[in-house]
Amino acid sequence: MFNGKNILITGGTGSFGKKYTKTLIERFKPNKIIIYSRDELKQFEMQQEFDQDCMRYFIGDVRDDKRLIRAMRGVDYVIHAAALKQVPAAEYNPMECIKTNIHGAQNVIDAALENDVEKVIALSTDKAANPINLYGATKLASDKLFVAANNISGGHKTTFSAVRYGNVVGSRGSVVPFFQKLIDQKADHLPITRTEMTRFWITLQDGVDFVLKNFTRMLGGEIFIPKIPSIRIVDLAKAMAPNMPTKIIGIRPGEKLHEVMCPAELSYNTFEYDDHYVISPAINFSSRSNDFTINNLGENGKLVTEGFEYDSNNNPDFLSVEQIVKLNELVMQ
Repeated sequence: MFNGKNILITGGTGSFGKKYTKTLIERFKPNKIIIYSRDELKQFEMQQEFDQDCMRYFIGDVRDDKRLIRAMRGVDYVIHAAALKQVPAAEYNPMECIKTNIHGAQNVIDAALENDVEKVIALSTDKAANPINLYGATKLASDKLFVAANNISGGHKTTFSAVRYGNVVGSRGSVVPFFQKLIDQKADHLPITRTEMTRFWITLQDGVDFVLKNFTRMLGGEIFIPKIPSIRIVDLAKAMAPNMPTKIIGIRPGEKLHEVMCPAELSYNTFEYDDHYVISPAINFSSRSNDFTINNLGENGKLVTEGFEYDSNNNPDFLSVEQIVKLNELVMQ
C-alpha cells in the first residue's frame, strides 16, 4: 500500500513518528517520507538516524496553515501525530493547547483537502473519551473535526479517520521512564497516585502496526480502538522495582482513576471486531452509507450491547507483574 507513495507525518520527530518511519522503511519502499515538525534540533537528530533518499524534513507548525498546505503538495497519506499532550501544561496554558490540538487539526484537514490527499489518520487518546482535562477535551474536539471532515470534502477524494489508544510503554514523558529515572537515582520510594489506578497498555510498535493496518481498513469517519491489555500501576511499580517502597501521593489535577476508550453513552455507535472496536460517526454522511459492519479488509463487525463500556478497569485482559516485566524488557531492548 505504501510502496511508491508520499507520506507526511506531523509531529514526526516524536516517539510515534520515529517508530512509524522506521517501520515504513523496513517494510515498504515509499517514494517520500516527510517529517513535519517545529523543533529543528530534533529534526537534526532524526536525520542522523534516518538519512535514506526518501526522507524529507520540513520545519513547520500545525498552527501555520500556509506552511502545511505547501508541505502536503503531492502527498498521498497523512498521519497527524502533532499535539500538546502534557496534562498539567495544558491546564496552565489552555489557549496554547487549543491552538495546536484544535486549530492545528483543522489546518491539517484544510491542507489535506487543498492537496487532494487520499487518506488521513489522526492519532487520538483515551483521554478524549469522557474528558475531564483540557488535553482530553481538545482531542475530543479534534476527533469530531476529523470525523466531520468526511462530510465537507465535496468533490475531493480525501477520507479521514482517527485512532485512539492508551498509554504507550516507554514513550517520552510516560510513567516507565519516570519510574526508571527514580530507580537509577536510588530514590527512597516510587510515587503512586492511587492503589486502584489502572491504565490501558500498548507498545509503540503495536500502535504503529495498528495505524498501518487501519489505512487499509478505513472507510472514513470512524474512530479505531485496539483491544489491548490493562495494567495496575502498583503492579508496574512491582515489576520495575520489586524491593522499592511506594508512597501514595493522590490523583493529580485532571487525572482519572481509570481510562475509558469506548464510552457507554456511545454504545449504540460502537462496533466490535475480532481485535478492535470502531466508533462510527454520530452524524449521517451525505455521500455514502453509515454502515460500518464491514470494513475495506472485508472484516465483519457487530454492534455492542447497549450500555457497553470499554475501560481500563473492566477490561478482561490484565497483565500480571511477570508479563509487565517481560514486556518492559522487550520494549527497552
